[in-house]
Amino acid sequence: MLVINGREAAGILTMGSCITVMEAVLADLSEGDAVQSLRQVLPLEERNLLGLMPGYLRREGVAGAKMISIFPHNHGQSLPSHQGVVALFDAATGVLLAVVDGQSITAIRTAAVSAAATKLLAREDAESLAILGTGEQARSHLEAMVQVRGINRAKVWGRTPAKAREFAAAMSSRWNIEITAALSVQDAVMDADIICTATAATEPVLHSAWVKAGAHINAIGACRAHERELDTALVAGARLYVDRIESAIHEAGDYLIPLSEGAITADHITGELGGLLTGRIPGRGSSSEITIFKGLGLAVEDLAAAFHIYKQALALHKGVEISF
Repeated sequence: MLVINGREAAGILTMGSCITVMEAVLADLSEGDAVQSLRQVLPLEERNLLGLMPGYLRREGVAGAKMISIFPHNHGQSLPSHQGVVALFDAATGVLLAVVDGQSITAIRTAAVSAAATKLLAREDAESLAILGTGEQARSHLEAMVQVRGINRAKVWGRTPAKAREFAAAMSSRWNIEITAALSVQDAVMDADIICTATAATEPVLHSAWVKAGAHINAIGACRAHERELDTALVAGARLYVDRIESAIHEAGDYLIPLSEGAITADHITGELGGLLTGRIPGRGSSSEITIFKGLGLAVEDLAAAFHIYKQALALHKGVEISF
């Protein structure tokens, strides 16, 4: 068994390579070559969660699961909100092949999936970006967005203004683009072509009245049925895509709450990202249409990323081999 820590995993799984891996596995998911069950979530104290996410990649011949802890209040303690591991098994023999750091995978693959959605749904001329949140996913989404669109300016908003200013200063120099800290969500998003919501919010932080025509939104923060980042009017007036319909109808408050209010019908979801990748469903209908990708995170994404890391680690002699 190979143990691959977070530093090694992050060094191997570049954003560019991860976008390619995510596009392939999501297409496989839509074709039935990647399968998974719904995540099991065990509530802990103070909104903390422990999740188990199993899946199987038929083409790669591997199966496994991610076990992850989600502690939203860790942001205030200089700790990541998501921590865990991905266990990777040979699907033919049941042999445990690797244990890979899950935090680095989650940070990179989540943004890579949003990048895949943005490639397909954002207007080709999109150049302005808004990021809601200042944590790990905010940083990785900035990296992902600049790889798929010609972003030349960005605004970031966070509940703690000092963190937004720190983010803007650090990321401006890293990516050589103009990034400013916004004092309000409305200020951050009002001129944005692409909006990424990566917050710990349980009530809407992004409202329809603030979003301009033609914008694309990647909503990845809220992951439980009673939580959301987007208001009802925004979801109702947009074309909505998800990573997995089965997951969305059980877990996506951004969809379920407007549905319960009668603002949308059960068929409001246009389809899955994998269907877009394989050409089974339509994409953006016009340059003025607002599109939303609601990402919850999938087991098959974690397994595909872990398998890519495992193969590269073997080739590069990375990781620690342990008899198990």
